[in-house]
Amino acid sequence: MEIIITESATEKINDKTKGLDGYLKLKYDIEGCGCAVDGVTVLWLVSELDAGDIAIETNDRTIYMEKAKTVFFDEQMKIDFSETANSFQLKSPNQILNGRMNLVITETD
Repeated sequence: MEIIITESATEKINDKTKGLDGYLKLKYDIEGCGCAVDGVTVLWLVSELDAGDIAIETNDRTIYMEKAKTVFFDEQMKIDFSETANSFQLKSPNQILNGRMNLVITETD
């Protein structure tokens, strides 16, 4: 799997996580969505990784994902930031996986 993080996304991630420790995780969140195939992709800053998380090296930093949820992602993806939408975007050559992706900061040390 290949993930590219654009310069604008890198700057916004750095702004939002400045001074915080943790791991950046690309999560396929199914809570409140009805069933497992109706999830939403979200960026999370977490203080601890889960046992099933795998590391994906990017052009900027390591991003973690739940191994069991990789089936919901494309092989090549890009994380971008849209100033117009004021949100992150997860795209692939085939589709926009989430055009208004949030960065959720969980409790970090």
